[in-house]
Amino acid sequence: MNATDAPHRRRRKDERPQELLDAALELFVEKGFASTRTDEVALKAGVSKGTLYLYFPSKEDLLKAVIAQHLSDRISEGAALAAGFSGSSAQLLRDLLTTWWTQLYDSPASGVFKLVITEVRNFPEIADYYHREVVERAHVLLGGVIQQGIDRGEFRAVDVNVAVHSLVFPLIMLCLHKHSLGACAPCSMEIDGHRFIPDHINLLLDGLCAPGGRVE
Repeated sequence: MNATDAPHRRRRKDERPQELLDAALELFVEKGFASTRTDEVALKAGVSKGTLYLYFPSKEDLLKAVIAQHLSDRISEGAALAAGFSGSSAQLLRDLLTTWWTQLYDSPASGVFKLVITEVRNFPEIADYYHREVVERAHVLLGGVIQQGIDRGEFRAVDVNVAVHSLVFPLIMLCLHKHSLGACAPCSMEIDGHRFIPDHINLLLDGLCAPGGRVE
C-alpha cells in the first residue's frame, strides 16, 4: 500500500455509514421496509453484509438511523433556531416550516412518511421510535411556538394540539401524494409542492392571527 492509499481508505471508511443510509432510504422507499433485505442494502452501498452490521446491527437500526438523520436531527436544529429567535411567532413558524419542508419535499427523504405509515403497524418498535423521536418532539416544538404567540397576543386562543395537526398533516399528505398518486397521476392531479408549502403555511397563519392583528 503506497502513501496515498491510507488517507483514501480512511475517507472511504468515514463515508460508509452515509452510503449505507442513502442506500437503505432508497430501497426502503422503493420496496418497503419488510421487503428489503440487508444484503440488498449492502450491495447497493458497495460493501459486504458484514460491514453493514459493523455500523448497523439490524435492519431496524438502519431505519431508525434514516429517521433520525432526516427528521429527528432537523427537529433539533429547529429547536435551536427557536431558542435564539427574536422575531414574531408567525415568522418563527414560517422559518421553521417553509424551508425545512421544501428541502424535505425535494429530497428522497420525503418518502420516509410513506415508509413509516405503511410499515409501522407490523413493526411496533419502529412505531414507538418514530412517535417518541419525531411526533412528540415536533409537537413540543411547534406547540410551544403557537402557545408563545397566544401568550403574546399575536395568535387567537386556539386549541394548540389542533393547530399543530392542522399545520403538519397536510404537509405529510403532500409527501405521501408525491410517492403514491403523484408518481403515476395525470397532469390534472399534479401538485406543485413549492407553491403549496408556503401557501398552506400562510393560510394557517392567517387563521391563527388575532383579531385586528396582521401576520408578519
